Amino acid sequence: MQRYLPFLSWPRLTPQRFQREFIAGLTVALLAVPQSVAYAGLAGMPLVTGIYATLLPTLFASLFSATPRLAVGPTALTCLLIYGALSGMAEPGSAQWVALAGWLAVLSGVFQIGLGMLRQGWFMDLVSSPVLMAFTQAAALLIITSQLPTMLGMDTVSGWALSPAAIHWPSAGLGVLSVVLLLAFRRLRPSIPAVFLLLVLTAAAAWLFNWDTHGVNRVGTLPAGFPSLALPLAVQGHQLLELALPALVIALVSFMETAASARIDHSHTGEAWNRDQDLVGQGAGKLVAGLCGAFPTSTSFSRSALNLFAGAQSGWSNVFCCAVVAVILAIGLPVLAWVPTAVLAAVVVASVLGLLKWQPWAYLWRTSRRDLIVAVPTLVITYVSAPSMYWGICAGLVLSLLIFVYRRLNPRIVELGRHADQSLRDRHQWGLPPLHPNCLAVRPDCSLDYLIAPVFERRMLELSTRHDDLHAVYLFMQAVNLIDATGLEVLQRLFSTFRRRGLAIHVVGAKLDVERCMKAVFADHDDVQFHRTDHSAIQSMTFIGDQPQHH
Repeated sequence: MQRYLPFLSWPRLTPQRFQREFIAGLTVALLAVPQSVAYAGLAGMPLVTGIYATLLPTLFASLFSATPRLAVGPTALTCLLIYGALSGMAEPGSAQWVALAGWLAVLSGVFQIGLGMLRQGWFMDLVSSPVLMAFTQAAALLIITSQLPTMLGMDTVSGWALSPAAIHWPSAGLGVLSVVLLLAFRRLRPSIPAVFLLLVLTAAAAWLFNWDTHGVNRVGTLPAGFPSLALPLAVQGHQLLELALPALVIALVSFMETAASARIDHSHTGEAWNRDQDLVGQGAGKLVAGLCGAFPTSTSFSRSALNLFAGAQSGWSNVFCCAVVAVILAIGLPVLAWVPTAVLAAVVVASVLGLLKWQPWAYLWRTSRRDLIVAVPTLVITYVSAPSMYWGICAGLVLSLLIFVYRRLNPRIVELGRHADQSLRDRHQWGLPPLHPNCLAVRPDCSLDYLIAPVFERRMLELSTRHDDLHAVYLFMQAVNLIDATGLEVLQRLFSTFRRRGLAIHVVGAKLDVERCMKAVFADHDDVQFHRTDHSAIQSMTFIGDQPQHH
């Protein structure tokens, strides 16, 4: 039962555990509420829906996840994807926009729950780390540029030409100062709920000094009350079809955010990560978000890290976090109404500035130029295709698969020689003599399936024609994990060719499954010999020159 209902394995609350879990939940809630309100604006949603997305979705995701300490709710990356997916389909903030966002949450939640229940979590690995890194950095640039006009108090912005006359300087000063303070507290005193304190203090100042009469825009009145559970408003069938691809991308990207936090969490506990159960939990959070009038949620890396830092030991911290959020939703909305919009924009900007890093690009340049070739177009396409940024992920995924297929179609097939340390290595790369002047020793560093086998055949024929006085061919098969029907057909053709040339054939170190397949085909061929070890094969080479060639 605990497999399907992970919360049954939570520890019982003791006074000591209650204190620790409550403090952790309170700490996360004080960061989650202001961030969620700011991220709701980024998604084009009514600001109060950010609090809705931090209430029940957080609770349900924690109840059904294998990693219950993860902090679930709105995140900058997911909110930007929501805005991009719905742009052109409705007016931001309208009832139709809210309905479409709800269905987007339902669809992405169903995708994740389905994959988790079918134990198909590997599907989430299709998005590689370089693709996600490039997409994240492009998204960070888009988020910052989209928030700059609000942070600077501007009504309009024409391209990149930021006119000084269009800037409301008091709002701009407030926004820039807020970013500086948030970054300073994050670096110097990360345990202090700087975001919450900033919003409370600026709201109090705006109320006391009537900043709105001086041109400083504020959030305004938020609708009070708790969300009701119901399906989103009905939308047309073709609109649901339009949401299918963005919902899949959100499911993929948001779970990559989950994976980053979950791996850190499980490294602390030493337990194996059950990604399929976490898929179910994250999907449950999204599904509930759609039912309570919110939008797709994800795992916040910063809030999850804060939860661990504050001493959370189980999912009880998220239960208390939801309780604090409920109290704020019940009595704290009048305070949020006075928060300047420039400060909310500053919260978003400060949150995503940390995503812009040059180190991952330098790492790819040093270690994997092929991955860099995938990352750069992903960055460019994501930025250029805005607001439909999900095309960047799709482009990166396609490029990654193309490079994967290219690598499979160009396997490493090497001719062996003996190194000074007695190991067998690529003799052309290391400048080594052949193992025997009358023997061709080849090691395919790949499986022999239908994609690779034809390439292997051409390579073997090319290598064998380079030797004039060849008596035997040795295939060192240790790296071959799989051989299919096409691979066996290729070997039959090769061995027939070698047989006509009078060459003996030796198969070395084949894995048991591969050896069984080969012996089923070549067991009756006296000129095909099988060796279990390299030593046995090399020892047999000493008799090659003394044996007559096979005809």
